[in-house]
Amino acid sequence: MAKNFVSNNDETVVMFKNPFLEKLSRIHWSVPLFMYVPIAFYFLYRALFVSHLDVLSVIGFYIGGIIVWTLLEYVLHRFVFHAHFPGKLGARISFIVHGVHHDYPKDSKRLVMVPSISIPLAVIFYTLFYLLLGPVYSSPAFAGLLTGYLIYDMTHYAIHHYNTKSPFWLSLKKHHSIHHYSESDRGYGVSTKLWDHIFRTMFRKTKESMQSEEV
Repeated sequence: MAKNFVSNNDETVVMFKNPFLEKLSRIHWSVPLFMYVPIAFYFLYRALFVSHLDVLSVIGFYIGGIIVWTLLEYVLHRFVFHAHFPGKLGARISFIVHGVHHDYPKDSKRLVMVPSISIPLAVIFYTLFYLLLGPVYSSPAFAGLLTGYLIYDMTHYAIHHYNTKSPFWLSLKKHHSIHHYSESDRGYGVSTKLWDHIFRTMFRKTKESMQSEEV
């Protein structure tokens, strides 16, 4: 099987000559938790104690926000992270956006989204929720979206750096491992395989051949 990575150690490559930009391209896995958990609680607080939504409505829109994230995760991974932009500049952009992660999949400082990407995305999607759902229902939905994002980031880090005996987590780890080491044009889901099943991007290999892939 062709080698689809440069290094499987916890190391990386310098992406930017500018030290400041280089520093911005790295992040500890816990940073998104410190950033977004308080924001998610704030929007849940707004829904319950400012807008006075009933609990069932809050739960419904919260779960809906999580589901929306799982679709967004799939779409971003498939159509943005794995986009092949033309020319030398396009190749450079592709490498910065996601190629570096496939070359150095164990790099612990480039496994969760950096704030320079996650903050603009959060602003864009809160704005969309606000416009579509209004100021009241957008609060629990956005809290759910943030929760889904955090589940994705933490799952992605754990898949690459933690051992588990749980059949559920082992299944996700196997799924993502095959995406990295064998079929990078399939298996775009990280926190769930749902959309890979729906959009028929599950792996071509048989279950037997999957079992031999590197995890």
